[in-house]
Amino acid sequence: MLSDGDRKVLREVARRSVLSGLEFHRPLDVDIGDYSESLRQERATFVTLNINGNLRGCIGTLEAYRPLVVDIAHNAYAAAFSDPRFPPVGPAEYEQLDYHISVLSDTSPMQFDSEADLLRQIRPGIDGLVLEDNGYRGTFLPSVWEQLPEREAFLAHLKQKAGLPASYWSDTLKVSRYTVESF
Repeated sequence: MLSDGDRKVLREVARRSVLSGLEFHRPLDVDIGDYSESLRQERATFVTLNINGNLRGCIGTLEAYRPLVVDIAHNAYAAAFSDPRFPPVGPAEYEQLDYHISVLSDTSPMQFDSEADLLRQIRPGIDGLVLEDNGYRGTFLPSVWEQLPEREAFLAHLKQKAGLPASYWSDTLKVSRYTVESF
């Protein structure tokens, strides 16, 4: 768990990274020596940007490979300027942005022998899932449970996000789960 102070710092880093994108067309330069030990740990994150409750961008990493504070700076920048679903954030939108940060646990592979078995194991409201098969891959953060509270719908939409049909099933399908600390 991150302290309230660390959470505040990460929100500020995300905000400053978007501003850096508007001013200099690059993410905020982060000197990790300026941050607490907990913010220098390698962690995977997602940064979600909203305006008036509507999604404006969301980009993240599923595997930890860089310091938490650096991951936040890069993902905030990418959410604002590189989410293929949206045009880049403009200067007029900057003050309207709400920042939602998700810090991911490590992923844990799930063992199942059927779709029914998988569905029984999924924990609504808790699990984020990574689904992959034959080069297709998609993830849903646990926050997606708010829009898709039923296990069956959650899994069907995740398959579609990965580029597969909602009814798709294969014995080679892999699913991993993770949890998040969100703020």
